[in-house]
This record gives sequence, C-alpha cells and structure tokens, in this order.
Amino acid sequence: MSLDTRERRAARADLPTTRARRGSAVGWIAIVAALIAVGIVGASIVGGSEWSQRESLDPESAAPTGTRALARILADQGVDVRIVRSHEQAAAALRETAATLVLPDAPALSDEAISALTTPATDVVLIDPRSRTLRLIADGANAVGVADDALVQPQCSVPEAQRAGAIRPRTVFVGTDAAQCYPAAGGYALLVRETVRPDAPGTQRVSAVDGAALFTNEHLAQDGNAALALGLMGRNATLVWYVPSVADTNLDPANPSLGELTPPWVSPVIVLALAAAVAAALWRGIRFAPLVGERLPVTVRGEETTRGRAHLYARSGDTAHAASLLRHGARVRIARLLGLSGSSSATEVTDALASASVTSREDARTILDGAPPMSRRDLDELHDRLRRLEAAARAALHPERNAP
Repeated sequence: MSLDTRERRAARADLPTTRARRGSAVGWIAIVAALIAVGIVGASIVGGSEWSQRESLDPESAAPTGTRALARILADQGVDVRIVRSHEQAAAALRETAATLVLPDAPALSDEAISALTTPATDVVLIDPRSRTLRLIADGANAVGVADDALVQPQCSVPEAQRAGAIRPRTVFVGTDAAQCYPAAGGYALLVRETVRPDAPGTQRVSAVDGAALFTNEHLAQDGNAALALGLMGRNATLVWYVPSVADTNLDPANPSLGELTPPWVSPVIVLALAAAVAAALWRGIRFAPLVGERLPVTVRGEETTRGRAHLYARSGDTAHAASLLRHGARVRIARLLGLSGSSSATEVTDALASASVTSREDARTILDGAPPMSRRDLDELHDRLRRLEAAARAALHPERNAP
C-alpha cells in the first residue's frame, strides 16, 4: 500500500472526529453568545428604567419628560438658574441670596431635611407635589383628583395666572389659606400661599402645581404653560433647582435588607450551586456533535403493525376501533391487488371485487364496510372473513403466486 493511500485513509478516519470537535466548539460559542445577549438585554432594561426615572422633571434632560427647555428659557430671561443635586448644596445656595426653590418630590429626605431646605427660600415652587410635601410646606393642602383634558381659565387674583391665561391641568388640589386657581374636577390646578417668615424679614410664597403635566419639554409650548412657569419661577433673580435622587438622602435604613439578614457564606454558596447546576446541565445535555445514522435491528411489516394495534384495541374493549383498523388494512391491501390506489374507498374496492368475480358486491360490502362488531367473538369472526376475502382476491387475481 502506498504512502498516499494511507494518508487518505487516515484523513477520512479523522474526519468524523474533526466534525464532532467543530460541532462542540460551535455549541459552546452559541452558549456564551446567548449568555452575553441575556446580560446585555437585562442591563439595558435596568439601565433604561433608571435613566427614565432620572430624566423626569430634570432641568438638564432633553427627553419629553425633562424640563431643559424651561431652564433655558429662564436663563435667557436673565434668571440665574442653579441646578443642584444635593440638598445641602441647595440649602447653602438659598442662604446666600433671595432665591426661588424649585422642589420636586423628594422621598429620600426626611421631614426635617425638607423643612430645613425650604425655610431659607423666598419662593418655593412645588412641581411634583405629593401628600407629605403638601402637608409640610403648603399647610395641609392635598391632591383630590385628575381633571379632564379641557382648557380652564384661572378665575383667581394671582397675577401670574391671569397673565398666563388658560391651561389644561391634570392633578388638582385643595388647600386652606391659599389662593386657588384653575378650578376643575372638584379642585384647583394651582395653589399659591403666602406666609410671614418667623426667622427672617418678609414673606415666603409657596406654589403647588403639577409640573409633569405643564412644564415638561413636551407640554411647555402648549396653551399658557410657559407663561405660567416663567411667572412662578422667575420672580427672583436666582433660581435654585433641586434634583432629588436616591443617593442624596439623610434617612437611615429602618428595615435591614435581605443581604444584611443572611450570613456572609450564603451568597457564595448560591453562586456555587448555580455554577454546579449549569455544569451538570451541560454534562447531561445533548452533545453538540453531528447526528449519527443507526440501522434499526428489526423491520416490522405494516400488516403486523396494523394487526398488533387492532389486538391492543380489542384487548381494551374498543372493538369498533379495532374493526376499523382491520378493515382499513385489508382494504388497502386488496386495493393494491386490484391495481387501485391505497386510498380507494370501500365502495370502489367492493365494485372492483365484484367486477373481478371474487365475491358478490353485497358480501364484500358487508365485510369491508358493514356494521361494527359488538363483541370480541364478532371481531374474531370479522378478522377471519377479512383474511378469507383477501386470500380469495389474491387467488383470483394472481393465481401464479399460489401455484405449487
């Protein structure tokens, strides 16, 4: 045997192994790619949610729910807009000069911190007033509902509201000892309350309005929204716009987290268990290799399969189903003997048997398409008649097969 022949045989022998290795590598690459894709999608969802929360009423955000357009317009009107993300920096800026404080909802601050933040402000504009903030700053005012999408006139004596004209409010409030503007849905879209400052000369003015429905980038240009925002926030030369966040908090966690309650060894054990589960799944899973064809050790004839199923149905007591299977198998075989299609109906096979003088049309129709048997004995008798009919057809149409 030549050297070239041996090399060819060796190459052909190594071909299945090479294919198997290639298939295994492709499988591992697919697993890694799927894990990376899941991680990217999860990070995108979490990151998108956090970004959406950050952009809401943010004066540096150009998103539809942001308020950068309003901040730019105020700056163009000569207002010194200071955007701060720390309540301590906001309080320090308010103590420097007479200024307006724009305050969204700040759930991460305590009642004391909110009071300390708003006390030095000359004006306070609540653009996302919630129950706690209204209770602390607006003397117990409260949100009472949501207005319809309809234009509402001010109907009050507040100069800023009169100059702005009609708006389309959403959340409405009620309060005591406050000017109430834009009546709708049993409440008012704007509350303006002035109180004497006990620790400083002059008064403090607190305004409550749903800024998310009026002052955001997507709604600012509608109706009198921009004029109302400029009137409420541009009363002083300095505007301190506080942007709250979860990180800016003075609250101590009242309830320990699940991670704080569990022992330090729990997290590594969970990670190890997950890694073991993944390894076991890969070990016991389908191997990434080409499919291997395998010859069946036994070939079962269709007739034997049909009879076996019929016997199973008969054993279960379903003689009608068993008879249907027996008749179907016999009809298909007799049709092929007669040169007909295997899908021929019982009437076609019956007419062909009568034409070939195998049996009468009535007998053939009774055997192939008669009433179902009612007992096991009737089923056995039907089986014998089907066998005799098939044998008669074979003997009449192919006598040479029965010759000795």
